[in-house]
Amino acid sequence: MITLTPKRTFTVPIQAACINVDVFTGKTLQEIKNLSITEGKETITLNDAFDITEDKTIETPNITLTGDFSKVKRIGQGMKTGEIVINGDAGMHTGEKLSGGKIVVNGNSGGWTGSEMKKGLIEIHGNSGDYTASPYRGTSTGMRGGLIIVDGDVGTDVGCYMQGGLIKINGSAGRYLGFHMLDGTIYVGKDCSIRAGACMTGGKIIINGAVELLMPTFTIDSVKPKVKIDATQIAQGPFYVFLGDIAEHGTGKIFALKATNPTLSNYEKYL
Repeated sequence: MITLTPKRTFTVPIQAACINVDVFTGKTLQEIKNLSITEGKETITLNDAFDITEDKTIETPNITLTGDFSKVKRIGQGMKTGEIVINGDAGMHTGEKLSGGKIVVNGNSGGWTGSEMKKGLIEIHGNSGDYTASPYRGTSTGMRGGLIIVDGDVGTDVGCYMQGGLIKINGSAGRYLGFHMLDGTIYVGKDCSIRAGACMTGGKIIINGAVELLMPTFTIDSVKPKVKIDATQIAQGPFYVFLGDIAEHGTGKIFALKATNPTLSNYEKYL
């Protein structure tokens, strides 16, 4: 196991896509220390910014990051195998384009965590920022597979252009959840802000708390006693089931828990 600890408090962003099991594998400790990163506009080595140690008796996790990494971007970018554990906050783009392996954040994670993710697992034992599991503006390659678990809340525009996989949010979600969603599942354990499912054409969003405002381009379809989250978990209802986004000829589904959404009872007369 390789352990990295910041040598100082970072004041500008650090681009460190090389903090990656695929990159570290096969390298000596000295070679790892000499890997290049950027701090602001300056090119430095990993060793300039972090104390780096190796414990050959511990195989998993492969990399442990201990301390404040909130300014460190692109941890685990494109990683295919192995495990990274971050004991602290993680910066933007953590796990971007992840195609295997596991990343655990024992803190909060920044924006675009899991962007364009294909496979693997990201666990965030805190909050996650805006655009989690979403592509950059101007692109439409969303999350295609894998699992993201967030114990806390998420920001806005989470799961945009999602094409597969599962996002499990145990807290609340911000605006535009599942914007332009095509497939996959998003589960929200608590409340959800406005415009959930805007422009979605497929997939499902399950909201266990209150929906702040349901978009008028969704129509009620039925009331279901329960809904499947994944192969191992079922959310107990009853749930209102809404279809949409009709403006996009969509066939996506929003499941809103009946008990926490009494204002949606007016839709029952259309069943």
